[in-house]
Amino acid sequence: MSSLNDSTSNLTQKQNPLVVDRDVKTVFSVTPCVIFLYVNGVMLFTLKKKAFQDSSRYILFGHMLWLDTLNLLMSVVMFVIAVSRIYLMKVVCVFLLVAATVFYQVSILNLALMSLERYVAICFPLRHADFTTFRRTHVGIGVVWMISLIKPMSELTVFYAFDSTNTQVNLFCSKTTFFRLPIYKKLDVAFACIYFMSVCFIVIFTYASIAIVAKSASSDKISAKKANKTVLLHLIQLGLGAASILVGVIQEAAFIYTDYFTAMSIMYICFVVFQITPRCLSPLIYGLRDQAFSSLFKYYFTFGLKRQNSCHTETHLVSGH
Repeated sequence: MSSLNDSTSNLTQKQNPLVVDRDVKTVFSVTPCVIFLYVNGVMLFTLKKKAFQDSSRYILFGHMLWLDTLNLLMSVVMFVIAVSRIYLMKVVCVFLLVAATVFYQVSILNLALMSLERYVAICFPLRHADFTTFRRTHVGIGVVWMISLIKPMSELTVFYAFDSTNTQVNLFCSKTTFFRLPIYKKLDVAFACIYFMSVCFIVIFTYASIAIVAKSASSDKISAKKANKTVLLHLIQLGLGAASILVGVIQEAAFIYTDYFTAMSIMYICFVVFQITPRCLSPLIYGLRDQAFSSLFKYYFTFGLKRQNSCHTETHLVSGH
């Protein structure tokens, strides 16, 4: 009886550090997400100003903010489910995985739209108002959403028509445990190559085109250089998005070849580096670089304590750069 109590005590002592480590990591990962969800919320509230609602640049920026907010929420939900080892109903897991995939795909393709908008603004300034109307901007966003639905719909078709590996009603929800047939990995690779190569081509093309305009003596060099830095930021975002594809592979290898504690540590690092950081910082950097937007954002973020120069803001809104 004494030996049984000793073994139970040793097991409890071994488990306690794991529980404490898990709780600490959860707090330190969820807390910045909550803070930046507030930041994104203030940014979205700022974009509700009428002066921002008719500009294609700010419409696409608002779209990016919504996507980053939804991606952040989905990342936190999936992370908490993973570290807590919560088992979900199959239909709930399908919904979460499909939603996460769609939001992620749309956020990548939205970078191409934002780069093209800057390309038209700098390379065809006289036609910019005609090419980037309110209606055409929303049509472009709709097309991006339709393209992004192709991959998850393909996975769902395979899952319900051919996949007989998942028969449990409740299961641990992750792509590596849910989509286990080889065809899912082939779909992942195929769509990743198509999406990232297409977006990468568009971003690099727009970056090179704007760089050429920036060197021209007859153009507005300041606006062109600012636009080029914006497109370069999109390229960095695309790189982080591409790197996040490896997260699933890294986590799967970690759970197979390492112990649980090491696997959870690797999962936490990947979550912070590839999921939280890009989605927290990129909207903030992008928004604060715009003088017209940042003036109003700082005003609302500080609950009106920081005064904003409305005339200066309106001037920048009219100029559109």
